[in-house]
Amino acid sequence: MAHIDLNSDVGESFGNWSMGDDAAIFESVSSANVACGFHAGDPTTIAQTCRDAAATNVTIGAHVGYRDLAGFGRRFLDCSRTELADDVLYQLGALQAMAAAAGKRIHYVKPHGALYNAIVTHETHAAAVVDAVLAFGGDLPILGLPGSVVHAKAEAGGLRTAIEAFADRNYTPEGTLVSRREPNAVIHDPEAVAANMVRLATAGEIVAVDGTVLKVDAESICVHSDTPGAVAMAAAVRRGLEDAGVHIRSFA
Repeated sequence: MAHIDLNSDVGESFGNWSMGDDAAIFESVSSANVACGFHAGDPTTIAQTCRDAAATNVTIGAHVGYRDLAGFGRRFLDCSRTELADDVLYQLGALQAMAAAAGKRIHYVKPHGALYNAIVTHETHAAAVVDAVLAFGGDLPILGLPGSVVHAKAEAGGLRTAIEAFADRNYTPEGTLVSRREPNAVIHDPEAVAANMVRLATAGEIVAVDGTVLKVDAESICVHSDTPGAVAMAAAVRRGLEDAGVHIRSFA
């Protein structure tokens, strides 16, 4: 493809705990998945992240998650459809207020962590996320893995969807992410990551951990800001893509 989005999860610091170098990541990415306070992020961090996004012309997306600060949103919560929809809507409203104060607005939704993985197959929680986005209004696209149940439900509700690929994560032969509990879940070599993403953007292919070649028609690539060496990795991915003639721009 001639262009692709490069995104990163940001705004995840909390109080005295610092998570990632958001300012440096903004030099490479075109979209920012901003934490909304339920899995990470405090009000001051979120507000500053929105201001930084505005200053660098980076598109803001809502990185909504389970209400799980202690677990960084990486634990499944068995909540009802109504409760989860209300939680997601609450997060959208909070981030929209911060974005508006910075002269920006939310342009898309990307669920975080355990919620992101759950709504690949979990009918109830996928429906809850769609309920919240529809209630919020604005026809926000939902970013996620290919074949996700949430995408089917979003499209049925008239919402746009977008496929995401992960630069720094390994894939199973089924096209899902290798669990972070496994030792080979994360890729740490920036040049290897960049080469993989050039192949994705130019040939629509990702190689799974067993060598299976997966066809993925992704509009956006994620580099996790909390991965060690994330800044160098994001820069390497951007440089590799641009050298291959792929333009970096927000999908939203």
